[in-house]
Order: sequence, then structure tokens, then C-alpha cells
Amino acid sequence: MLKEKIRQLSSKFSAEMIAIRRHLHTYPELSEKEEKTAAYICEKLTEWAIPFTPNVGGHGIVAEIRGRKPDSQLIALRADMDALPIVERNEVSYKSCIPGVMHACGHDVHMACLLGAILILNSLKHEFDGTIRLIFQPSEEKFPGGALAMINDAVLENPRPGKIFGQHVLPTLEAGKVGFKAGRYMASTDEVYLTVRGRGGHAATPELNTDTVLIASHIVVALQQVVSRSAPPGIPTVLSFGKFIANGRTNIIPGEVKIDGTFRTFDETWRAQAHEKITTLAQGMAQSMGGDCEVFIDKGYPYLVNDEELTEKSKRLAIEFLGRENVVDLEQRMTAEDFAYYSHIVPACFYRLGVKNPGWKEIRNLHTDIFDADESSIETGMGLMAWIAVNNI
Repeated sequence: MLKEKIRQLSSKFSAEMIAIRRHLHTYPELSEKEEKTAAYICEKLTEWAIPFTPNVGGHGIVAEIRGRKPDSQLIALRADMDALPIVERNEVSYKSCIPGVMHACGHDVHMACLLGAILILNSLKHEFDGTIRLIFQPSEEKFPGGALAMINDAVLENPRPGKIFGQHVLPTLEAGKVGFKAGRYMASTDEVYLTVRGRGGHAATPELNTDTVLIASHIVVALQQVVSRSAPPGIPTVLSFGKFIANGRTNIIPGEVKIDGTFRTFDETWRAQAHEKITTLAQGMAQSMGGDCEVFIDKGYPYLVNDEELTEKSKRLAIEFLGRENVVDLEQRMTAEDFAYYSHIVPACFYRLGVKNPGWKEIRNLHTDIFDADESSIETGMGLMAWIAVNNI
């Protein structure tokens, strides 16, 4: 059976993929700087005689495995490549050796799983029809996103794949398990930048100044009305501010205050309306108190939508491959992913791979300096990705 062959090959290649993951984890690179990471992947593909095209959308790589009837159908599998500006705190043999850079979002695991799936699929290419396109994507962590750059470089054309799949680690889910959510799964994401300006001066004479700190504080509080009083009740929405810089002193009211935040939701019409409301409210509040507010909203990734039929089918395939007890249903997430761009062009399934070790005392969460993965998850991830691929081609 093909399923047993994939399981055997997953076991056979797992040690090599763990070694690859550790190499990638040791030498992480930030968004748009994945030159050595890309070169390493190209070396592996060359070693395995997999045809590929480098430098797609930056440092992206596109490879293909062609089955018995390569022109009958095309699907795509995607992994991201970039790391984050975080100083790693883990004391492990594969700890990052690049100062201030760490694979804290599991992209090293994603690449290892896709490379493992490539070895499996290449070993079985005489047992399935169609072509499988393999996408190694840069710059997922940085606007405007490597997915958009690769799309602009025609990664979804010539011809267009009928389906695309992505897999992402989930530190709250135990290794050996996976999770699925059909429909709208992850939020859109926009960066909100506010600059409040006024006449600064001595804090002891506020009547002679424009209190930019007070204005900015009122704006932060007032903008919560966008969510609490304007958001449609059926559409999850978040507006959060994480940076507030008023660079004065105990006795100095600064002439400028900067506020940075994020806006996330699941509907494009409401998203556009919210941008207008944020701008109007912030500017109006500042002017009513004697100041000005410059508003810049950097529009980021759209919401991620999993095709209902494709995701339900992928979930059934996961149950067949891993057992019902190892497949869970997921809730919507307010986090974002630039895989969303692909999902608005072709039917997509973006699912989660558990990487939690039950022996760990704390969850090694994404975007933290202690993120890590139970490496047994790599065998699960590459095998399931190959199994889903051969059953959708």
C-alpha cells in the first residue's frame, strides 16, 4: 500500500531531516536575507537530482516532481524560510550561532518537513500522476510578505496549481498530532502608525503647551471604540497598541508622540471601513485637543481562508494516516500568515503540526526566545504532507 510505503520512507529519512532542521536552526537568516538558507536547500535539491528554479520572489526556490502523467494535474506544497530578530535562550547543540537571530516560528521545521516530503515523493513518483510544485518561500515575517513577491514572479502560473497546501507548527499541540480548520482560519494584519504633534514645552506650564502625551493617551483609549462599538458582531476584530513613545522628561512635554499598533480582522469590507474610522477618530481627537495626528496604516496580509471541501478531505486523509485520536479541530486565530495570499487565488489548506514535547515544563511558544520543537514531529509532518499530496494529485 502507498500509505505504508510513505510511512516507511518517513521513518527512513527522519534522521536526515532532523539533521537538516538542526543545521537550519543553527544558521538562521532574517527576512529578505535568506541567501545561505536558499543555497543550502539548492544544494540538497541538486544532490537529490530534483529540478528547481532559484531566486523566485527574492531568495525563493521552486522545484517540481513530475509523476507518470505530469500534465494531468498540478498541486503545490509550500514552506517558509525566514527567521526572527530574537536572541535564543535555549542551551541546545543546535542553538543559533547568529547573534540576535533565531528560528522562533518553526520555519526550520517547515523546511525540513518539505524536504522530507520531497524525498518521499521523488521515491514514489512512478506511483502517482500529475506534478507537485514545491515552494520554498522567503520573508513570511515581514511586510509585504514573500508570498506576494513569489506570486508576482508567477509561482502560481504556467500552469496554475489546482490546490496548495501549507503546514505550520503549533507549540500547544503535542507532537504526533495535527489540526485543521475549514473556512476563515487566520486574520488579516495591518500595522497602524500614529504620530501626534503639538507645541511641546515645560511640564510646569501646560497652559502654554499642547499636551501631546495626553492627546495620544486619549486616542489610544478612544480607538477601542472601533472594536467595541463599530465592528460587526460576527466578525472577530482586534486593535492593539504595543509601542508608545513620548520622548520627553519628567518636566518636558514632547512635541511629538509615536504610537504603533496592529489591526486584525476577517472581512475585507469591514477592514477598509475600520481603516477609515481609525484615521477619522485619531485625527479628530487630536484636533479637538489642539494638536494634529498623522495616521499611516500599512496594509498587510489578507485573512487566510481554507477551502471547505479541500480541508475536510485533508482532515480525513490525516485521520487515515495518523489515526482519529491524533487529528483535532482548531479554532480561528487572530495571528496572521502570508500564506493567505495563496488562499485567495487557488483552493488552499493550511493546517497545524503539533510540536509539543509532553515532558517540557512550559510551552515553548512561537516568537519567544525558548521556542523549540519535539523533533519526532518532523517524521509526522513530512509523511503527512506526502500522503496528502499523493491523494490530491
